[in-house]
Amino acid sequence: MAQDLETRAVTIPAREVELAGDLTVPEGAQGIVLFAHGSGSSRQSPRNRFVARQIAEAGIATLLFDLLTPEEEERDRWTGQLRFDVLLLARRLALATLFVSEWPQTRSLKVGYFGASSGAAAALIAAAALSRLVGAVVSRGGRPDLASDALEEVGAPTLLIVGGEDRRVIELNRYAYARLRCEKRLEIIPGATHLFEEPGALEAVARLATAWFRRHLVETRQAGSGTYQGDMR
Repeated sequence: MAQDLETRAVTIPAREVELAGDLTVPEGAQGIVLFAHGSGSSRQSPRNRFVARQIAEAGIATLLFDLLTPEEEERDRWTGQLRFDVLLLARRLALATLFVSEWPQTRSLKVGYFGASSGAAAALIAAAALSRLVGAVVSRGGRPDLASDALEEVGAPTLLIVGGEDRRVIELNRYAYARLRCEKRLEIIPGATHLFEEPGALEAVARLATAWFRRHLVETRQAGSGTYQGDMR
């Protein structure tokens, strides 16, 4: 049964900038999923917000946040440079992870990442660097290939979801899948294109992602709790 979900606005310090975020923590949450949106998008992405709602209704906290500031988004709208700067995006995702690891309501929760497009590469790079904090990764129509050499370093169970009609991205995901050494799964949604706009396609993504996070953030209990040990500050 759906529960009432309260979302609060948060400000995430990210070195020289501050990033706007929307944090939802259901009562009794046992994990948290951070969303890394795709190129040219923001925390207002209707697709990510739909998936986040399904995940939160399953009792897992979510953080949707902007990887770029409004000024950077305006500049990127003209240049398109920052949206594919996956190292910058990964550093900011790592800093957002530090933020939730210190926030009173979320600091005890195991972290998962949900990445779309270039955000999927950022999620995998950050997961490789923060291996003691990150318990699961899901990519929706992502470009995990852009994570390059970080792919072999990812330890978190990783689910790659691609639309069956998104043929070029399927090949890029198969390439990344072959390089991943962690627990992994590749799911192809029949008939879906890159944005999963077809009837039932995004619902299928939400079901798969929610099940993956419940399995690896909620049902799987790992001994101890980690603190950030990486080099992405």
